[in-house]
Amino acid sequence: MLTEKEKMCSSKPFKAFEKKLSEERANAKELLFEFNTAKPKAFSKKNELLKKLVGKAPKSFYIEPPLYCDYGYNIEIGNKFYANTNLTILDCAKVVIGNHVFIGPNVGIYAVSHPIHYEHRNKYFEIAHPITIGDNVWIGGSVVINPGITIGNNSVIGSGSVVTKNIPENVVAAGNPCKVIREITEMDKMEFKPD
Repeated sequence: MLTEKEKMCSSKPFKAFEKKLSEERANAKELLFEFNTAKPKAFSKKNELLKKLVGKAPKSFYIEPPLYCDYGYNIEIGNKFYANTNLTILDCAKVVIGNHVFIGPNVGIYAVSHPIHYEHRNKYFEIAHPITIGDNVWIGGSVVINPGITIGNNSVIGSGSVVTKNIPENVVAAGNPCKVIREITEMDKMEFKPD
């Protein structure tokens, strides 16, 4: 018989309020409290706390506090990752974030959901589905990414979007629900002229 944690990590209905999962969330919150209240210039301390929290972290990454998550161990972040303030990752399933991903403020990445029918919801069942964010993705401020979503490499998600379906590679997508607006082309590269 599967434990509630095993059910959670294999996208089966699970009860989040059982003892082990409740303890694991409390442990994550302890590390998050230390991270979120660390002095602004305590970069090494904050990175060490995050490396204890998340399942996989590279040498080079930066997350602006505050950060919120459920467990931490289901989060994998790639190299040169940057997240602005108020990132929330509900990581009941794997959340894999690629290299060179930029995330704006107030973004919610929600791998977990509740049953539609109230009877199951009232029994505190949840279900989670993995989220994958490819390399070189930029996610604008106040975006919500729902369970089971994949965002392809090099794509941009516009501010305020609610991502309810997979987004392919090399596109700009935005809206509620989030839809592809256009492809990213070489013209985008040529129009941006840094000094």
